[in-house]
Amino acid sequence: MARSKALTGILLAAGGSLVFSVNDLSIKVLSDAYALHQIILIRALVAMGFILSVIAWSGHGLRPLLTRRPGTHLLRVGIVMVSNVTFFVGLAKMPLADAVAVAYVSPIVVTLLSILFLRERVGPRRWAAVMVGMLGVLVMLRPGLGVIQPAAILVLISAVLYAAGNLFARHLGDTESATTLTFYVQAGFITVSLAMGLWSGDGHLADESSLWAFLFRPWIWPPVADWPYFLATGLSVGLGGLMVTQAYRTTEAGLIAPFEYVGMPMAILWGLVVFGTFPDTTGWAGIALICGSGLYVIWREAVRKRDAEERATEWEAGL
Repeated sequence: MARSKALTGILLAAGGSLVFSVNDLSIKVLSDAYALHQIILIRALVAMGFILSVIAWSGHGLRPLLTRRPGTHLLRVGIVMVSNVTFFVGLAKMPLADAVAVAYVSPIVVTLLSILFLRERVGPRRWAAVMVGMLGVLVMLRPGLGVIQPAAILVLISAVLYAAGNLFARHLGDTESATTLTFYVQAGFITVSLAMGLWSGDGHLADESSLWAFLFRPWIWPPVADWPYFLATGLSVGLGGLMVTQAYRTTEAGLIAPFEYVGMPMAILWGLVVFGTFPDTTGWAGIALICGSGLYVIWREAVRKRDAEERATEWEAGL
């Protein structure tokens, strides 16, 4: 039973990451012409339609949306929202594979923060992995290329917030379903995107020379040719969000997190096929350092937790 549950979580995490890659691709395509909050609004409306369809199909009515933890939901929605904004603003200025690689530094940064703020004791092997991962980030920042550096920093911020959002999903998973968690995130996106549109949708804050150009463009009516990308981003977020959220709700994060790395080869593939970009030697070096060290950190965390559980079991057995 436990093995079946773990396999389901792994398949959900891997499948959700593959589906999410379509969202990254679609937003990258749309980032040259639209305001980010306009894209997110349309995406959230499509995703909300998908989620409500799932709720209607389940036969439970609106009961899954009831919650006793609105404050925690609100905090998670805020974290996920800022994570999305920083990632996609950075993505607009970076090659797709580079942005995804920097985003995968999340487990390394979380380990580093636990050392600094939680006073967690870390052994030499995990310290080495953290240093290698930070070296990979430095490679991806490419010092001296000013247009890349701030964009990569935004993606790095997004990676930390993404990890925090997943931890909140795990915390809420005891009482909230994946449908509930995904619904409130999309409701938050709709609310904030509408507010942003009312404030800056006329384009009075637009400055195409700024890093934040993607965030403050005026809203425009999409031509028919762009609607498939809007639909793709909405459906991928709706389906992928349910899959990854369910994975983190039901399965140990250390077990399923490595399988989210399947998004890396997809990012390279999309970059080559759609944008004609392929990581150069520097990019490959950064990807290898970040992904390799990130996977090692996740593996070490799983080993440490398993060893701690075994020691606790042995101690209880000896009482």
